[in-house]
Amino acid sequence: MESDSEMVPFPLLTTPIESNYRPCTIPYRFPSDNPRKATPTEIAWIDLFRNSIPSFKKRAESDTTVADAPTKAEKFAQRYADILDDIKKDPESHGGPPDCILLCRIREQILRELGFRDIFKKVKDEENAKAISLFQDVVRLNDDIEDEGKRLENLVRGIFAGNIFDLGSAQLAEVFSRDGMSFLATCQNLVPRPWVIDDLDTFKAKWSKKTWKKAVIFVDNSGADVILGILPFARELLKRGTQVVLAANDLPSINDITYPELVEIISKLKDESGKLIGVDTKNLLIANSGNDLPVIDLTRVSQELAYLASDADLVILEGMGRGIETNLYAQFKCDSLKIGMVKHPEVAQFLGGRLYDCVFKYNEVLG
Repeated sequence: MESDSEMVPFPLLTTPIESNYRPCTIPYRFPSDNPRKATPTEIAWIDLFRNSIPSFKKRAESDTTVADAPTKAEKFAQRYADILDDIKKDPESHGGPPDCILLCRIREQILRELGFRDIFKKVKDEENAKAISLFQDVVRLNDDIEDEGKRLENLVRGIFAGNIFDLGSAQLAEVFSRDGMSFLATCQNLVPRPWVIDDLDTFKAKWSKKTWKKAVIFVDNSGADVILGILPFARELLKRGTQVVLAANDLPSINDITYPELVEIISKLKDESGKLIGVDTKNLLIANSGNDLPVIDLTRVSQELAYLASDADLVILEGMGRGIETNLYAQFKCDSLKIGMVKHPEVAQFLGGRLYDCVFKYNEVLG
C-alpha cells in the first residue's frame, strides 16, 4: 500500500477542492439523519456488498497462490459479513458512516490481510488473451467506417460493450461464467438511446471541430473493457494528434486492470516498429494512478499521475466505479467525460434509468 505522503490531489479538480469535490455520487445519508441508525440507502448498499460475498469467496477458494485458500476464503466471507452487519447496527463503527469507498476498502483489506493478492488473476489473464486475439478485427471494423461521427459513435459503443465484462457485479459474474460474451453482439444490443445521461451528440459536434492536446483516461476492467473498448478509442485520439495518458490501478482489485498488466498488454499489441495497427504510440503514456480500489477518490492519486495530468485538457473516467458511483458530479478545470454502464439496480434507480443503461456525460469548460 502506498503511504499517505506519496498521494496528492488530482491537479485538474476544480478548486477549492474541499467545497467543490465529493468523491461518492450517491448520498447514503444526509446531515439530518440519525448518526446511530443506518438509513434505508445505507442498508440497501450494505446488502448489495453482502450479496457479492459468495462470488468473491468462490474466487478466493480457487486461488492457487494462497496456502489453505478454502479455509481463508471462508474466513474472509465470515469476517466481511460480520463487519457489514456491525455497520448496519451502528453506521459509525469501522470508520463509518459507510459509502461505496469505505465498503470497497474494507473488503480489499480483509482479502489482503488473509494473503489474497489477486483473486481474479486467472480470469483476467484468460480474458486479456481472448481480447488481444480480437483487437485487430475490432480496430479494422472501426477504421472501415468513413463517416467521422459514425466512427466515434461506434468507438463509444465499443467502450460500453467492453465495460459490461465486469466481475464486480454479481449478476454479470453469473452470466459471464455461463457463456462468456460476444463483444460485437454486445455492441449491437446496448439499450437504445437516449441513454440515462446522453451527451453523445454534443460530444460528436465538438469532436468534429476540436482536438485536445492531452487526454487522461482512468481505465477500468481488464479484458474486453480496456483492450476492445478503451484502446481503440485511445488509438483514435492518437491519430488526431492527442497525447494519451492511461491511468491504471496500482494494486489488483476485482477484475480491474493494473498498471503492470496494462504495460504488458500494450507491449503485446504493438508491432516491431512500436505501432498500434499503423498508429504511432510515442504519445501513448501509461501511468500508475496509485489507486487500489474499483472506485476512486481523486484527492488521492500518485505523484506520477498528478505530474503527467497537470497540463491535460480532457479527463475521461470510465466504468461504473470511477465514472458513476464516484466522480459523476466531479468538476474539472478542463473538459471531462464520464462513461460507464449502469450495472447495479440501486444505481439505475438513483439515476432514474434502466439496468444496463449507459452514462455518457460530457462537460465542456469554456475559456
